[in-house]
Amino acid sequence: MNTTSRRPVRTVVALLAAVCCGCAAPPAAGPPDQAAAQLPAPSSAAPPSSSAPPDPAAVGANELGQVPILMYHRLVEPTSSVYDRTPAAFRAELERLATEGYVPVTTAEYATGRIDLPAGAHPVVLTFDDGDATQFALGPDGQPAPGTAIAILLEVAARHPGFRPVASLYVNAGPFASPDGAALRWLRDHGFEIGNHTRDHTNLAAADDRGVQEAIASGQREIQRALPDYPVSSLALPFGAIPANGALALRGGVDGTSYEYACVLMVGAGPAPSPFAADFDPALTPRIRSQDPTGEDARYGSTVWLDQLAAAPAQRYTSDGVPDRVSYPASAGLTPAPRFADRAVAY
Repeated sequence: MNTTSRRPVRTVVALLAAVCCGCAAPPAAGPPDQAAAQLPAPSSAAPPSSSAPPDPAAVGANELGQVPILMYHRLVEPTSSVYDRTPAAFRAELERLATEGYVPVTTAEYATGRIDLPAGAHPVVLTFDDGDATQFALGPDGQPAPGTAIAILLEVAARHPGFRPVASLYVNAGPFASPDGAALRWLRDHGFEIGNHTRDHTNLAAADDRGVQEAIASGQREIQRALPDYPVSSLALPFGAIPANGALALRGGVDGTSYEYACVLMVGAGPAPSPFAADFDPALTPRIRSQDPTGEDARYGSTVWLDQLAAAPAQRYTSDGVPDRVSYPASAGLTPAPRFADRAVAY
């Protein structure tokens, strides 16, 4: 699909303004029960006496800090849209993330709090919209085609042990030029998340309640046609457009197809809250457009935001290295969500 033609500037600017001004959006639904059910249960086993848990203060842990969720579309050269990135720029951004201690997690892992990282590491979510063949395609050997985003991700991960080669890919009809579904099966089998972007890239803000549910359900059916029984866990809003009834983006159903998502992604303009923080809203989760430090709305882009997080490291999510503990500095004025009170430790 042609990314440029679908994204008029007025839509993007309006959404950026909405996010930056506190999200003047429809009332959001609470976290779905499904998300809570997927959270890891605290372990009752004591750690081995020879291996004490990491000291949160020693690693600067802040598991209520901000998480960058980066948004990608096409990898092309030359670029023709602010949504495009060159393969070289994409590779350089991944190299930067690996060097700065970021570790990729999927949207589903992020939203449900399944963030199991080494002490001192930072989660990052890599998301790809539209199912474009520059993101992923299978070569004649059945492996990712060289030069595609997923092939580049695998190459960078091979050079940086600990940099997990995972991402969340949000697809429409006929993704990755693979009508037989082989591409989706390869991604599933290699730990990637397949997310819903509606079958026809529908503007959900322009649809009535039934139309919203039809668009989302049709996208889910498209995925499950290739991957029967695949648990689709998240939705990326086409155009970043929020339906009038925002709760329908999280859960609903029509014509025998129901859906319930742990997270709904916007276009966004900045880092997302920690899933353990009181201000985490699964229905309105912001993303950061991958972008160089210059160009249209570059102040909302990934280079500028990664620079800001590097300059103020206490603001970003830093793991304490203990999956069942949520550590954060008491001096930061942060508030954990009530359902994590029994796991939250201020230091």
